[in-house]
Amino acid sequence: MADPLVALRGLRKVYNAGLPSEQAVLHGIDLEIGHGEFTALIGPSGSGKSTLLNILGLLEGASGGEYRLAGRDVTGFDDDARTAARHEVLGFVFQFHHLLPAFSALENVMLPALIGGAAAPAPEVMRDRAMSLLKGVGLAGAADKRPAELSGGMQQRVAIARSLALAPRLVLADEPTGNLDTHTSDSIFKLLREFNRSNGTGFLIVTHDPRLAARCDRIVELVDGRIASDRPNRPA
Repeated sequence: MADPLVALRGLRKVYNAGLPSEQAVLHGIDLEIGHGEFTALIGPSGSGKSTLLNILGLLEGASGGEYRLAGRDVTGFDDDARTAARHEVLGFVFQFHHLLPAFSALENVMLPALIGGAAAPAPEVMRDRAMSLLKGVGLAGAADKRPAELSGGMQQRVAIARSLALAPRLVLADEPTGNLDTHTSDSIFKLLREFNRSNGTGFLIVTHDPRLAARCDRIVELVDGRIASDRPNRPA
C-alpha cells in the first residue's frame, strides 16, 4: 500500500518558546492526506489553520512531532531542502493572487519554473505548458495581458494555472475564493475540482464558506489547534 502523500504525527507549533510571550498554536496534530484527495480545512479564526498550512507548505518548521511528505521525513529539512521539496511536490493558491504586475499572465504562470532550479523544465517546454494551463482555465486569449488588465476572477485563474505549472501532487489553497463574489467563487471552485478529477491533483482547501466545504470529499475541522473532526463527505 502506497504511503499517504502527507502524514503528520503529533505535530506541534509553539511561538516564542520559553519566553513570557510563549504561544502554543498546534497541539499534537495527527493527519493523513492521500494522493488525489479533495479536502476542506475549516475552523474559526485563530484555530491554527494558517499555521498548519504554512507547515504543510514547508514555509515554516514545526516545534515538535513528525511531518512526512511523499514518503520522506521533512521535519528537520533546512531552507534549501524545503525549497526543493516544495518545487517537487506542492503548489499554492492564495486568497490574494500575488501575481507580479510587471509580468504578463503567461510569464506569471511560467514563474515557478523560472525559479525552480535545475529540476525545472526547459523554457520552451514550460512556455508550452503554461499556454496549455491558461487554455485550461479559459484564458488562452489573455496570455499577453498584465494583471491590471484582468478582472479579479481572471487573476485568480492565472494564479491557479501558476500553482499547477510544475505538476504538483498537492495544491494548498488558502481561501482561494475568499475575495470573490459568489458567481466567480463558484466558477473558481469548479475549476479546482476539474483539475482534481482530470489530473488526480490533490487539493487541501482552507475555507470559511460552508457551501464550498460541503462540495469537498472530506472535511477536516480545526479548533484551538486540535483536530475537532475529520469526516468523509458526499457532495450533493
